[in-house]
Amino acid sequence: MFPPSRPSRSAPWTKRSRSVPKRGEVWQVDFGITAKVRPALVISVPYSDEDRALIGVIPHTTATRGSQFEVVVPAQFLDKGSFLVQGLQALPPKFFLRRLGVLSPAQLQTVEDGLLRWLGIPAN
Repeated sequence: MFPPSRPSRSAPWTKRSRSVPKRGEVWQVDFGITAKVRPALVISVPYSDEDRALIGVIPHTTATRGSQFEVVVPAQFLDKGSFLVQGLQALPPKFFLRRLGVLSPAQLQTVEDGLLRWLGIPAN
């Protein structure tokens, strides 16, 4: 009745999102073989045409150590764990796989405070 479907040319985990990650959103990000695919918080502002196409992120980990730079922010779309502000990275959009959710302004502020503490910048 229907023609046979063609097999997919790419595995589901290799498909990339077309939407641009925004500050405060948590995305599933491909950090490569050593750091694997994991959630990450978008912390940077949008880039413009003159800027390099890089997005600043803070990775989320479930392997916590109790460090002062692990910021716990509970969210329904995340497993129990923390954002590791010492893991701050800038990545091109092609490594962002899918959006998981958005942190509230208060949750985002908690992570920002941890990042400022790590950088030695006094919070407002």
